[in-house]
Amino acid sequence: MSLFSKLFGRDKEEETTVEKLNIGIILGSTREGRLSPQVGNWVKELADQRGDANYTVIDLADYKLPLLGESGADASGAAAWAEVIAKQDGFVFVVQEYNHSITASLKNALDYLRVEWNNKAAGIVSYGSVGGARAAEHLRGILGELLVADVRVHPALSLFTDFENGAELKPAAVQADSVNQMLDQLIPWSTALKTIR
Repeated sequence: MSLFSKLFGRDKEEETTVEKLNIGIILGSTREGRLSPQVGNWVKELADQRGDANYTVIDLADYKLPLLGESGADASGAAAWAEVIAKQDGFVFVVQEYNHSITASLKNALDYLRVEWNNKAAGIVSYGSVGGARAAEHLRGILGELLVADVRVHPALSLFTDFENGAELKPAAVQADSVNQMLDQLIPWSTALKTIR
């Protein structure tokens, strides 16, 4: 019997079979010509190399959410949205800045749910002419109201230096480091918050 087993009453192997977290990478735009799929796929590639969680790209455009409270709206998209968000232990929001804030589609999607968001953690990857910083700050306030704890490290991509011709993602090397630092914070926070759900 190992010292670990003697002290804690279980095998070390048993301790390492903990289920991996599910982290949703949410694309925050549905607009035609959007850049968020490029950014989301890049974040997922970096995240998958870590092997510390199950990372999934969640595209708002796939859910066709009507405006919250709109009469006669099809509820199937809302039910599917609630189901996929409920399965996540944490999130990475890919946020683009429109008029100094987040997109209307992301705000609408956030407003659709309440308990599915509660007691989870989130990281933010933003982009825009000033790195999407103002959108990220607005999102932080909304997440706080939904009981989502956002981590400090915030990769901010510039349309001028991280995208070729403002259209093709070619991030500076430092941005990959920033994503990994964000995930270094997101994973333990998501793990801790799972214990209170």
